[in-house]
Amino acid sequence: MKNAALLRSQGLRAKKSFGQNFLEDRAALERIAALCDVGPGHRHVVEIGAGLGALTAALAERGAHVFAMERDRDLAPLLRARFSGRDDVEILEANALVMDLRVLADKHGPLTVCGNLPYHLTSPLVFRALDQLDAWRRLVVMVQREVADRMVAGPGSRTYGLLSVMLQARLRVQKALDVPPGAFHPPPKVHSAVVVMTPRADPPVGAELPQYRALARAAFAGRRKTLRNGLKALLGDPAALLERAGVDGGVRAETLDVKTFARLARCAAELGLASSAPPPGEPDDDDA
Repeated sequence: MKNAALLRSQGLRAKKSFGQNFLEDRAALERIAALCDVGPGHRHVVEIGAGLGALTAALAERGAHVFAMERDRDLAPLLRARFSGRDDVEILEANALVMDLRVLADKHGPLTVCGNLPYHLTSPLVFRALDQLDAWRRLVVMVQREVADRMVAGPGSRTYGLLSVMLQARLRVQKALDVPPGAFHPPPKVHSAVVVMTPRADPPVGAELPQYRALARAAFAGRRKTLRNGLKALLGDPAALLERAGVDGGVRAETLDVKTFARLARCAAELGLASSAPPPGEPDDDDA
């Protein structure tokens, strides 16, 4: 039964307040399930926003043990009925923004996390997962295509910015699949894309992560400012930091790669600068 018919049969409709656009294209569902890379030793998948269970079923068909997370109290009973009697699907009526993935990871090992994310919650959900990096091995998420472009962008690109720098410091990020509006019910007004993220084996940022976050936020606060002027709001006079790191203060932030930001952060830590960073969360520049 198609999503629209299933909702009507239950007297329900997609909720705009929850950002509900249910993926129903079979080829896209199977491709996303394949990207989750389910196999021996890594069967356990946490699905954020299971909705009507289409991706849940595709994952289970590939041998996954799915923790299907859904916060909509109208949809959770439908999921329970659909997967009743199965031991490879567990329905979690929970909010992913407060879910502690480590509880499951402690029992089952590093998880795969996937989902068709509500677009207005993309950054909070991704950064919530990033805060629990030790709990998962792979993150496969559907996001707005423009946001996906920002996630994977490199230095000098028009779409490169704070979101790119914050994610790529600790993750390998790949755009794997474009998905048109017609693949959903109801169709969104934007195009979508699937992004695959995996923890970097060689992250350039370590203990100096607070400095990294603070410097990146300051540097990208004004995209047309030079790096020197961008850092003034945070440091007052950034001359000592720029000299120690060997970075030209006359360039713009969007020309600097992640390794250069990491070098700035290490030097800031050595100098005792920018040590009180805001907590991780949604980027506050135009890349959010």
